[in-house]
Amino acid sequence: MRVVRGAFVRRGDVGQGVLALEGVGLAAIAEAVGTPAYVYSAGQIREQYRTLERALAPVPHRICYSVKANGNLAILALMRSLRAGVDIVSAGELARALAAGFAGPDVVFSGVGKTAAELEAALAARVGLISVESEEELTLLAELVRRSGVGAAVAIRVNPEVTVETHPYTATGERGKKFGVPYDEAESLARRAAQTPGLSLVGLAMHIGSQLTHTAPFVDGTLKLLELVDGLRRCGVETLTTLDLGGGLGIRYQDSDRPPDAAAFADAVLPHVAASGLTVVVEPGRFLVGNAGVLLTRLLYRKRSGGRVIAVVDAGMSDLLRPSHYQAYHEITVDGADGRPREPCDVVGPICESGDFFAMGRNLPRLEVGDLLAVGGAGAYGFVMSSTYNARPRPPEVLVDGDRFAVIRDRETAEDLMRGECPDPAWVRRGRADPRTHRGEGGQPHGGVPR
Repeated sequence: MRVVRGAFVRRGDVGQGVLALEGVGLAAIAEAVGTPAYVYSAGQIREQYRTLERALAPVPHRICYSVKANGNLAILALMRSLRAGVDIVSAGELARALAAGFAGPDVVFSGVGKTAAELEAALAARVGLISVESEEELTLLAELVRRSGVGAAVAIRVNPEVTVETHPYTATGERGKKFGVPYDEAESLARRAAQTPGLSLVGLAMHIGSQLTHTAPFVDGTLKLLELVDGLRRCGVETLTTLDLGGGLGIRYQDSDRPPDAAAFADAVLPHVAASGLTVVVEPGRFLVGNAGVLLTRLLYRKRSGGRVIAVVDAGMSDLLRPSHYQAYHEITVDGADGRPREPCDVVGPICESGDFFAMGRNLPRLEVGDLLAVGGAGAYGFVMSSTYNARPRPPEVLVDGDRFAVIRDRETAEDLMRGECPDPAWVRRGRADPRTHRGEGGQPHGGVPR
């Protein structure tokens, strides 16, 4: 069956499977779009957003979705329909947010390495808040504001130097990390920002890490920000309106995970913030979309080696990097495998790397060639971290809403991967290269293999 891009197809129009996302069988989607493929639940995203919205209701607040978790335009449009703002870290994410219908004031621009061009784009879009992460960035932004005549609302992103229990690659609020302004320098830089023409210091910000499973670090970081707020107010800074607590709320990837829910987060943090009178900004990504997505893949081959069962599927680390990069656990479910005997096996991909795996020694139903597997927890940091390594086109993305599904990103083709490349540059055609010098006739450098 042909599935039209962006058009919703009802479940009854295609075959049905055992596993389902909302009212659509995953086998039906795999039949329609092939594998590998990412599939997301609009209903799950809405429920997660509304749960967080209810938890934060006791204080003035704004939820700004972290685009880096999943930047598909349809996902962003869904967030906009929920009245979310967005947190971005690049000009590319800014362009995505604007294309999805967000206005500049809806945007918080974070990130440790903003270029001059990116800051200029932020000023041109009149973004709502720029989180400054270093003294040098503040100097650059002040100069760009002076040249353009466009003012900017800023926050100082503080490194609160709190310890978190998460993967070391995603811990961002500890002493010595590249993110934010060191805590003992933050008040001084904030005072400078408040005194800089064209800049309006409206807040302090932090982001202490990702996939956090305890509330204590959030409380510790919040208290440190509030200490700075008090210090700035004593110095006469009266422009503060916002306390940006970042994101990082964890999700359940396996049964043993016990992350705090939205209510537990709010109960721990909001009592400390309430007296400040500041609007709380949070920047969830994974919390909203992580468990709303799966990666569908089919078993290509099954073999034994060194006493191990090796299951080779058609998805790889180029599609979902987290298991290889973070040694992250993702649940794997096999469609229609109920009642089969179980055995430990390695689920691996086709990429030419030994690190290309989804699970090692995982106890799964005995796999058969052609089985459809669903890799869970793939709604965040899945497609956005994918690559075209081994010249593998990236998979499509599909959105399910009730009993309907739509392709929200086409599967890439080999032609897509080569678009923009030049196999025969003009300077190569001018003459044959001298293999001893790699210079063509006329002495021009030749950068390719001598012909």
